[in-house]
Amino acid sequence: MQRYYPVIRVLSMVIVMFGLTMLVPWGLSWFMHDGAESAFDEAVLLTVGTGAGLWYATRKEKRDLTIRDGFLMVALVWTVLPVYAALPLVIQLNASFTDAYFEAVSGLTTTGATVFEGLDTLPVSINFWRTQLVWLGGMGLIVLAVAILPLLGIGGRQMFKAETPGPMKDSKMTPRMAETAKGLWVVYTLISVCCVLGYQWAGMTWLDAIMHMFATMGLGGFSSHDASFGYFNSPAIEVVSIVFMLIAGCNFATHYVVLSGRSLRPYATDPEAGMFLLVTLGSVVGIAIFLDVHEVYPTFSEALRFSAFNVVSIATTTGFANTDYALWPFFAPLWMLFLSSFATSAGSTGGGIKMIRAIVLYKQVYRELARAMHPNAVHPVKVGNEVVPPNILFAVLAFGFMYMVCIASMTLILSFSGLEIITAFTAVVASINNTGPGLGQVGPANNFSVLTDFQTWVCTFAMLIGRLEIFTLLVVLTPAFWRK
Repeated sequence: MQRYYPVIRVLSMVIVMFGLTMLVPWGLSWFMHDGAESAFDEAVLLTVGTGAGLWYATRKEKRDLTIRDGFLMVALVWTVLPVYAALPLVIQLNASFTDAYFEAVSGLTTTGATVFEGLDTLPVSINFWRTQLVWLGGMGLIVLAVAILPLLGIGGRQMFKAETPGPMKDSKMTPRMAETAKGLWVVYTLISVCCVLGYQWAGMTWLDAIMHMFATMGLGGFSSHDASFGYFNSPAIEVVSIVFMLIAGCNFATHYVVLSGRSLRPYATDPEAGMFLLVTLGSVVGIAIFLDVHEVYPTFSEALRFSAFNVVSIATTTGFANTDYALWPFFAPLWMLFLSSFATSAGSTGGGIKMIRAIVLYKQVYRELARAMHPNAVHPVKVGNEVVPPNILFAVLAFGFMYMVCIASMTLILSFSGLEIITAFTAVVASINNTGPGLGQVGPANNFSVLTDFQTWVCTFAMLIGRLEIFTLLVVLTPAFWRK
């Protein structure tokens, strides 16, 4: 057990930092007198107290983390922190631990699925905390820890490598991991400020603007209103949301390079950005035409408005809605859910297998077809001007296989537990892609409260493996990982 003390020591510091983030909704609660003050009092004390106690018990364990420690650390952070994040929900709302943990995981993994109803009547600080979780989870609390923990004498390369999404994990924006993490957070924060100002300009109150910025930049889809963006019924607000959802769906490393180099050229050379925009915006137009042909809306402009917002929202795995798109002809919501599986870029706050993997998989299929016709020809798989190394190609193929296995197996489990197949399949897809709403009983007009506790835990597990891109969590569950 003692060999895990260095991991527990680092985890304890992350828990303390996480507890300190509760001070924001705690202060808001005291300022607004919304009745949740005591809930945050207890939550802050329990979180910071537990973290401080664990740190004191392991304070002398200062060896550097190994790669194995990094995987364990990431898995622990994303499974343990939701326990503390759920405390205000359990204390204030008397929610069951299952529901509160699901909600906390949904926030931190930027899924945006909810089991709570009557969001408009919740204390402001509770809604603020729910959406703040999305913003914190968006760039990853591990990246934040990598930026801060080196100041305390703890290296973070192993943690960063295990957490950073996408197949190209070894690419470096700056020479040091801490500088990389700081750069990402600076860009994330700057764009977030612009998003708040955009929402406020479009007509939201400051509080709504901040809360919906949290959910937009994290691509998490939590809202302070049951009707989500339908509550505002504002094309101007929807346009602001679309712009920032598209920005958040791009690689933040690319945003960093653009801002630091003061040039838009990196967007043109990014192999994902162009395809992400082409697929997403092309689907917007295609579904608008589809809705117009089926006369779902009286005019094409109205069809385009609802198509643009909802397609971008689901494709970027955000999960906002301004109408019940489940009532559209079935092809449209099914295509939108399919887009959520691959549209967003690696290094974004979105979920799914990511566009870069989809490109690699497509090119690998094309290469195999070319090989069948020309067995002796050399057909390297290239992304941009770079040849994809065999180890990355094999990893992407393995990821794609495990992605399908996870969806199929958990769909069967939910179906066996009593859910009808559309609800079971789309609940799993929406959870593992960190999208939020599915179809059927978990569609945009409903939520996940219809699920049993067992079904809720299955979806919770799906959200976690989706956020940690399957292997980071599954490797910790293998017997070989625990052998000395």
